[in-house]
Amino acid sequence: MNKPITYEGYTAKIEYSEEDECLIGRVSGIRHIITFHGDSVKKVKEAFKEAVDFYLDTCAKRNETPEKPFTGRFVVRVSPELHSKIAGAAKREHKSINAWIAEACKNRAA
Repeated sequence: MNKPITYEGYTAKIEYSEEDECLIGRVSGIRHIITFHGDSVKKVKEAFKEAVDFYLDTCAKRNETPEKPFTGRFVVRVSPELHSKIAGAAKREHKSINAWIAEACKNRAA
């Protein structure tokens, strides 16, 4: 499966395990580890939903807030002066501010 599947706002990536001869999935975009498996597409989708439901139920029983998946969006507040400098730098490189900041973050986070 090349396309990720989603349920209740959570996304999972599915891979085939030749060793186990089944499909194995993992919820992505959160730090907690949620995995599941199935021997068909239908069963792995069901297992994904069961795993997410179990995670949400467990968090509720523990009175914990479940992690929300990363969306790829976040708000950054900077001074007007820095905003101006960032806009100028992005323009000189023929990039949008978003593209410029994403590249800067990627370089620093690596």
